[in-house]
Amino acid sequence: MSTRQKASALLCGTIALGLGSAAQAAEKLLANAATSPNLIVILADDTGYGDLGCYGATKIKTPHLDRLAREGLRFTDAYAPAAVCTPTRYSLLTGEYAWRNPAGASILPGTAPLSIRPGATTLPGVLKQAGYATAAVGKWHLGLGARDEGPDWNGDINPGPLEVGFTYSFIIPATGNRVPCVFVENHRVVGLDPKDPIAVSYGPRIGHEPTGAAHGLGVRVGDRVRPAAPRCAGAATEDGGSGRRRTRHLKPPRTAPRSRWRPDRARLRADR
Repeated sequence: MSTRQKASALLCGTIALGLGSAAQAAEKLLANAATSPNLIVILADDTGYGDLGCYGATKIKTPHLDRLAREGLRFTDAYAPAAVCTPTRYSLLTGEYAWRNPAGASILPGTAPLSIRPGATTLPGVLKQAGYATAAVGKWHLGLGARDEGPDWNGDINPGPLEVGFTYSFIIPATGNRVPCVFVENHRVVGLDPKDPIAVSYGPRIGHEPTGAAHGLGVRVGDRVRPAAPRCAGAATEDGGSGRRRTRHLKPPRTAPRSRWRPDRARLRADR
């Protein structure tokens, strides 16, 4: 078995067995490897076992993921810690059942505080100790901000991914249908305008703008979302100014497929 395959197998074992017990083994393997492999963990909502070509799918072509399976390891026996997003993400990063921590055991609103305790042993933290530069890009949905306060959208959003093991993050706080629909780079909202501060409420309505609730969207019509792909691509390849290449662990959780982005025809007919 190659070093790349051993590292991939150990990464999966680390997730399955609990990060604390596997941390030393991971560090030993990576320290002895001539070159540490780059690791990409893709967590996709609502994507099933049979949706990839390497597992038999024919209607949708997935050539790049099929290549990853062909050149790496393809598992045929897997278990999920939960059937929904937040608990699955919590368990993936901590190696702990989400129901052991009520903060990470349910689907969180966009204003929830960080569900992972800063300083806890996590998958990116273990890899960071082994010399990896770690990054989270995409859907986060594990809460942001202090436990009793939540996030300050108009200031420093702290703690967040950087406090649980990542060295860089470019995320959406929750989901594409949970406000605020903004991008957060490390501790700040991207493109924040001090003259147009962000106000979020999951209770009383703010202002008089349409919210999209009549169509079941849950996204305010006036929300502005800037393209993130170019920024993310640049961030994933930079060396942080050190002038040397660093082995990376990248976790890009995809936001789609997810909820409807437009009302269906039956709902439109009912509105008329």
